[in-house]
Amino acid sequence: MKPANPRILTINGGSSSIKFALYQVGEELKRGLCGKVDRIGLSGTNLTFHDPASSQQDSRSLAADDHKSAVNFLIDWLEEQNQFASVRAVGHRVVHGMKHTEPEGITQELLDELHRIGPNDPDHLPREIELIETFRQRHPKLPQLACFDTAFHHTMPRVAKLFPIPRRFDAKGVQRYGFHGLSYAYLMEELARLGDPAATTGRVILAHLGNGASLAAVLDGKSMDTSMGFTPTAGLVMSTRSGDLDPGLAPYLARTEQINAKQFYKMVNHESGLLGVSEISSDMRDLLERETQDVRAAEAVALFCYQAKKWIGSFAAALGGLDTLVFAGGIGENAPLVRTRLCEGLKFLGIELNESRNAETAGVISTDASRVTVRVIRTDEELMIARSVCRALGFDMASDKRTASTLQSPRILGR
Repeated sequence: MKPANPRILTINGGSSSIKFALYQVGEELKRGLCGKVDRIGLSGTNLTFHDPASSQQDSRSLAADDHKSAVNFLIDWLEEQNQFASVRAVGHRVVHGMKHTEPEGITQELLDELHRIGPNDPDHLPREIELIETFRQRHPKLPQLACFDTAFHHTMPRVAKLFPIPRRFDAKGVQRYGFHGLSYAYLMEELARLGDPAATTGRVILAHLGNGASLAAVLDGKSMDTSMGFTPTAGLVMSTRSGDLDPGLAPYLARTEQINAKQFYKMVNHESGLLGVSEISSDMRDLLERETQDVRAAEAVALFCYQAKKWIGSFAAALGGLDTLVFAGGIGENAPLVRTRLCEGLKFLGIELNESRNAETAGVISTDASRVTVRVIRTDEELMIARSVCRALGFDMASDKRTASTLQSPRILGR
C-alpha cells in the first residue's frame, strides 16, 4: 500500500485566536482539515473546523480560560484526527522577525531571541512563542519552522526604514519593519501566476484591508515601503488600532487624563480605529449599514477611506507611478463600496473602476481603458506558510524523495 503523502500543519496564532490548516504535499499543496479556535480568554471559546474531503463541518466548545489551555486542547484534538499522523512539519506565522529574512527552523537560540523581542508586539509574540514551545514539548521530533511576517519587507531601502529619532535607537533595531508580509508574498505570487507583468517588472500597490490593515509599495517584485512601522499599530486606521498619531498625544493625555503607558497602549490598539471613532462597532460591515443613520458610523468609514486613499497616492509617488493596484483582506475582498471610495478621484493616477465588475468582485475591476490594472485577490496566509515550509525543507512538490534527509537536519529539528 502506497504511504500517504506527507502533510504540513500551518499555525496562524493571533491575540485571541488560532487558525490552523493541514496541507497534503503532492503535485501541488492540497488544503485539507482546517479551522480555528477563537474567543480565547473570553466567554464562548470555540473550535470550529472543516474537512473538504468529507465535507464535515462542526464545532466544539472549550472550557479553556487561557491561551495555554486552548493550545493544549487544539493539539489534543489534532492528535485524534487521522490526518495528523502524516504531518511532517509545522509552520508558524511569527509576527515580528526583526532582521530575519527567510523561514527558519525553530532552535533554542531563535526562541531565546523571540523572547527578547516579545515587548515589540506583546499582543501576538508571547502567544506565538507559547504555541511553538507547547508543540515542541508535545512533539519534540516534529520539525517546526517560523515564517516571519516582517520578512517580505527586508528589501525596503534604508530611507524607508529610518525613524527620525536619535540614531542610537536605530542601532538597537528601532526602525520600520512592516507586517502582513505573508499575505503580500502570496499576493505577489498570485500576480505572477495571473500573468501580470508588474509582478516582476512594474509598480504595484498592495492593499491588505481587514481588521488589521496596511498597504505596501512594491517595485519589480521587491517591497519599497509599507504603512505599518515598528509595530502593527502604525499606519492606516484599522478596526481597533489607531494607526499613525501625533507623538505629542501620549504626554498630553498623561498630563490631562493621567493615562499611563499601559493604558495608552490599550487605547491605541484595542479601543481606537473604527471602533473608537464610531463608538458602535469595529466591523466595517456594521458601519456601512449604519452610516446613513448615524454620523459617527459615516465619519469612521470616511476616515478609513480618506486615509487609505492618501496612502495610495503617497506610494504612487514613491514608486514613480503605478501599474497595478491589488485589494485583499476582509474589507478589500468583500466591500465594493469601500473600493469605489478609495479609487474615486484617482483618475489622475490612471485608476478607473468598472462599477459592474467591482460590484461583482471580479478578478479585475478596472475598465479596459484604465492605465492601472485594479485587481481583487483573495489572500491566503496559511497557504503561503505551507509553501514556505515546503521550500525550506526541500520538499519536491511532485514526490517525497528529498524529504527524509532534510527533515533530519539538526538545524530544522532545533537540536
